[in-house]
Amino acid sequence: MGEFESANVETPGGIKTEMSEDLKEKTPEIENKWVYLSIPIVTIALAELMIYSGRKLEAMGIYALVLLGLSLSIIYIKNKDIQKTYQSFLLLPLLRLVDFSMPIFYEEKLYNLIFIYCLMAIPVSIAAINQEFTSTQLGVTFKKIGLYIPLSVFMGLLLGAGEYIIVGKNPLIQDLSILNLLSLTIIMVLLVSPIEEMIFRSILQNRLETVLGGRKALIVTSILFGLMHSGYGSVYEIFYITLVGAVIGYLFYGTRSLPLVALIHGFMNVFFFGIIPLLL
Repeated sequence: MGEFESANVETPGGIKTEMSEDLKEKTPEIENKWVYLSIPIVTIALAELMIYSGRKLEAMGIYALVLLGLSLSIIYIKNKDIQKTYQSFLLLPLLRLVDFSMPIFYEEKLYNLIFIYCLMAIPVSIAAINQEFTSTQLGVTFKKIGLYIPLSVFMGLLLGAGEYIIVGKNPLIQDLSILNLLSLTIIMVLLVSPIEEMIFRSILQNRLETVLGGRKALIVTSILFGLMHSGYGSVYEIFYITLVGAVIGYLFYGTRSLPLVALIHGFMNVFFFGIIPLLL
């Protein structure tokens, strides 16, 4: 399925895996597939440009149109690969609209994430089922978890430090008390990062691999992942998170482990939103 040459992949962490046969299928021939793919990619990028410039209301309007357009397109487009690709793209405007429209239940933004991502768990689960991927493709496995936990903490520290250098202080907790640190870790590692990684890696990257091949899927997914961090208003942050997305996406391609990439993402958030800014 991918364009990478070998089925034996060595990840940046030195982890070698052998891709299963169902992950190496050739990409299907789809007429005008780049036209189909460019429309949602460009409109999502446009919406994120609006957010970057502080025009959230316009961004929500664009995302609402994207959501409606993709939903109607799924009904009328006959090609099943494009249908499923559009279904994976649907999760991005849905995540943004839920984020922007969710009422504020707590003064601390951290606890409002619980409502956003618990709600997102419903369409993400439905999309994962309708994509008809195997559990191997989705990365639902806990193999080598004993190795992946310390690796993810180390990588989370490095990536979180890099984001802190770019963005600066942005803590979601008031201090490093045990309760605050435990709350931050549980929400980020067990809720936020698994849902986001399911969206971007298990569903979107997997589906784009089917349509475009491994290398192009990794590039497109990483760019979208970076663009959806435009809310910080920093072009350096967008480029950095795009690079982070490429690293995490490559690790997912090599290991097919959702727990690994979710743990890395989660611990990156723990260090960036809590430990590093409050220690320094």
